[in-house]
Amino acid sequence: MAYPKRLWRELLIVVGVYFLYDRINNISTPEDRSVALNNGRDILRLEEFLRLDIERSANEWLVGNRFLGTILANFYNLAHIWVMVVIVVFVWLRRRPMYADLRNALVLFNLLGFVVFWLYPVAPPRMFDGFTDVIEQTGAISSFHSGALAPAANQFAAMPSLHMAWAIWCVVAIYRTLSSRGWRLAGWAHVILTIIAVVATANHFVLDLVGGAITSVAGFAIAALFARSVRPAIERRRAALAR
Repeated sequence: MAYPKRLWRELLIVVGVYFLYDRINNISTPEDRSVALNNGRDILRLEEFLRLDIERSANEWLVGNRFLGTILANFYNLAHIWVMVVIVVFVWLRRRPMYADLRNALVLFNLLGFVVFWLYPVAPPRMFDGFTDVIEQTGAISSFHSGALAPAANQFAAMPSLHMAWAIWCVVAIYRTLSSRGWRLAGWAHVILTIIAVVATANHFVLDLVGGAITSVAGFAIAALFARSVRPAIERRRAALAR
């Protein structure tokens, strides 16, 4: 009976994380749009100062190639979820001893991202003049930018880029569980495609990607600290109670 109990626990964690995201999304106010746009402008100005502002040229390049735009728009909408889900299921089924640490890191950096979304809303480039929303332009599958799905997504959650954080998680998970060079190269290819897709479709600033990488590293660091210190204490406590 341990297996079903563990599975229910994992499902409850997923539901809990989604519930928190939904609550943060629903407590946004009309003023948040103005704040998010101002924060987005601040990020763009900082990128201009640092000469990192490649978003507009990347967006124009993708808009000029509708076929590639359609591919990257659908990649942006779908790959970050399904690639991660496939790896989560694989680790759960085939690499169970490594599952808890990877799961903890994934949950932690999502929670860190949610806190930043709440405290520091940022509008994505697609909401500014001079940018084209490639997701809408190409009619990508499962668009959360307009229509019935739009209320389910936080439109001001550009910083940090969880697309980037999830892609990094996938690479780390592959490195920890698979020794095949081919799979590791595939993981890095996923990261590179994610970077191109999120920037060129005008959904993230370059600094959002930096924020996503930092968030991912923080999640892994906290999970490692938990594994080294908190988990052994919990296991000792359980052993003592079982006597």
